[in-house]
Amino acid sequence: MPIRVLFLCTGNSARSQMAEAFLRQYGGDRFEAHSAGLEPRDIHPLTIRVMQEAGIDISGQSSKGIDIYLGKVLFQYLITVCDDADKNCPTVWPGVSQRMHWSFEDPVAFEGTDEEQLAKFRQVRDLIEQRIKSWLAEQGFHA
Repeated sequence: MPIRVLFLCTGNSARSQMAEAFLRQYGGDRFEAHSAGLEPRDIHPLTIRVMQEAGIDISGQSSKGIDIYLGKVLFQYLITVCDDADKNCPTVWPGVSQRMHWSFEDPVAFEGTDEEQLAKFRQVRDLIEQRIKSWLAEQGFHA
């Protein structure tokens, strides 16, 4: 049985989508990656773009709310990737054996020129990729 992991953020439009995609990429069939948001919004176009630059197509992924998972799917890991989700996530999540928090800046909220915003998305993408790789190594798996 694969290890089920849920990445949770506020909008499920950037960070949690990236984390889900990277875990699928590097975790292979050992993990089953999912993502959701407390207040789901459409996936940000720059999320899709920077992931394509990294060689991962997430155009088939969709933004989801926690209601499709809460009490319906058992996860071994619940990982919040934003401070807001960490504060507002339900404290009791049936079946979760380990809850973790990885704080990443929200690239969607970043204000700047188009190029500056794209650079922020790339920066956050790279940080998430490195965190996924190091977490897998901590678990005894190598990306």
